Amino acid sequence: MTPLLASAGAAEVTMALSLIAALGIGAQWLAWRLKIPSILLLLLFGFLVGPGVRFLGLGSEPLLDVNSVFGDLLTPLVEVCVSLILYEGGLTLRYGEIKSVGRVVAMLVTVAAIITWVVASVAASFILGFPTELAILLGAVLIVTGPTVIGPLLEHIRPSGLLGPVLRWEGIVIDPIGALSAVLALEVILISNPGDAIGEVLMALGMTVFAGGAFGLLAAGLIIWVIDKFWIPERLQNPASLAFVVIVHGLSNGLQESSGLFAATVMGMALANQNRVDIRHIVEFKENLRVLIIGALFVVLSARVKLSAFAGVGVWPVALFLIVLIVVARPIGVLIATLRSGLTWRERAVVALMAPRGIVAAAIASVFALTLADAGLDIEQPDRLVAVTFATIVGTVLFYGIVAPIVARRLEVADQDPQGVVFVGASPFVQALATLLTSRGIRVVVVDTNRGNITTARMAGLDARYGNVLEDAFLESLDFRGIGRAIAMTPNAEVNTLALQRFERVFGKADVYRIPVRRKKTKTAPPKGDGATAPKSESKGHAKGGADRVQAEHGRRLFNDEIDLHTLQEHHAGGWVLRATNISDEFNYRSYRTLYGAGAQVMFVHEKDGSLTIVAANKSVTPESGDVVIALIDPDELLMPPMFSAPAAEGDGPEPRAEPPSAASS
Repeated sequence: MTPLLASAGAAEVTMALSLIAALGIGAQWLAWRLKIPSILLLLLFGFLVGPGVRFLGLGSEPLLDVNSVFGDLLTPLVEVCVSLILYEGGLTLRYGEIKSVGRVVAMLVTVAAIITWVVASVAASFILGFPTELAILLGAVLIVTGPTVIGPLLEHIRPSGLLGPVLRWEGIVIDPIGALSAVLALEVILISNPGDAIGEVLMALGMTVFAGGAFGLLAAGLIIWVIDKFWIPERLQNPASLAFVVIVHGLSNGLQESSGLFAATVMGMALANQNRVDIRHIVEFKENLRVLIIGALFVVLSARVKLSAFAGVGVWPVALFLIVLIVVARPIGVLIATLRSGLTWRERAVVALMAPRGIVAAAIASVFALTLADAGLDIEQPDRLVAVTFATIVGTVLFYGIVAPIVARRLEVADQDPQGVVFVGASPFVQALATLLTSRGIRVVVVDTNRGNITTARMAGLDARYGNVLEDAFLESLDFRGIGRAIAMTPNAEVNTLALQRFERVFGKADVYRIPVRRKKTKTAPPKGDGATAPKSESKGHAKGGADRVQAEHGRRLFNDEIDLHTLQEHHAGGWVLRATNISDEFNYRSYRTLYGAGAQVMFVHEKDGSLTIVAANKSVTPESGDVVIALIDPDELLMPPMFSAPAAEGDGPEPRAEPPSAASS
């Protein structure tokens, strides 16, 4: 195969960048479709256009020659990209969480990290045959876990209790610490006089903390100040913050090598924990940027891995090394670090099974391998550092991605498929609806800024919280265990939209719902139940037509296109009842519709497997035997139920009397 992208001409560089972008996004899209960790496909795609060309016998040169395309820019570009990733991670850290998990996080990023470093270094020396210097450097690189891998795993597992904050904080804080540890180890290797090692290490450590902390806090304060003074328009705030990260990284690195990663993390944390200016738009921008950066970095770094480095290590030694990391290093480190931490043994077990390595480890290993090669030291095959790091990334992602969710589910510390609902708004109608769902074993939380509504909701036995979901502190204080959906039902349409905008980050766009406060007056027929107009092929995923237009405004439209909150509340206040009715073989959904008429507003279907289906506009529902239909019904329009030959079980189908069949009503 001709190495089209192996030269450094302008056209070739443009083609290389296009290929990198396409592979980065394409791999993540395909991973989403296949429901597998994107990091695996990113590494595979990078390998295929790099050393994979020769490995598969398609040519003698790689399709993408990273060194020729980027040259000396590769190292600084990788470092800046990692700083941006850590900055984005810092923006997700809240001091409110650290109050409850601070001690255990501190122990994990110090004691557990040191144990991992020591065990990994010893294993690299004895199992992989690394020289002492390279083994110590590899151990330092592999203490990092990283938010790029931990984040998706946490979203998949949905850990309960303190597990989420602990693992998220550890994943972000350990990255700059791991980078700093690796830098210190590298400095020891590069020092010509071993007697000066301790002094050099202490000096580097102090300068990293000073330079990174000072520049990070200064940059965050400057951004807050210029935004607060309206000295920078909103359209420039995102690019300005991006520029600040790059500037801070460069200035901090100028004082102390690799301290820019620490500075970027501090800057993100400082911005995330201030209350003077709104930075939500900056956070959203950085989240989108991170996807592109991570994809590009993995493709670029895996494309430059040398096959000879893998051959010099061997498959079985690497496999044994991975076993030591997973079975020995992490469990021992977590066991000691979490003593008297307040975590249960179940939570400690899951923490011990959550240490996948990610892009930061790959980037550090790649940069340091180049540094060792340029230094001309008598260290055999420094590229083995990169090979083992990439093998560790693949192995740990596969193992933890498969095992951790299973263990968390078995130990009952994860919400794999939470069916609960959080209602924004606690009007009498919402309280009645929440009470009915709660009676069926569905976890419900209602939030409102109206103290009267919250008081009556609590008197009714509901889990009611007084506060504003638009405030970060209140949103973070909510316990989302068992909660998987959000429904906005306040009398303020703007509040509903803004609230669901916040909940989209927690539950995703497919699981947030809203209903118009008042529908525009049009000459239309009365409401037609659940609005089951979409074909069955459209019953999953996003709704079509009008529902899509509402969804674009944040939140899928509830129930149907012809109903609004004001009408529902009027009906409920006027005597309509919320009723849960069992569907059976004798009393199917067609019988249900015949009995209750077209005016019955079907809202939920509580399926026999325990899952709760929320009826959305243009989404068909077909309840089956064993399911329970929850609807708002006008008792004045009930038809007289016919006689049934088979006797009905308790609450299961209509009995031969005028009272309609129900499991519960409100």
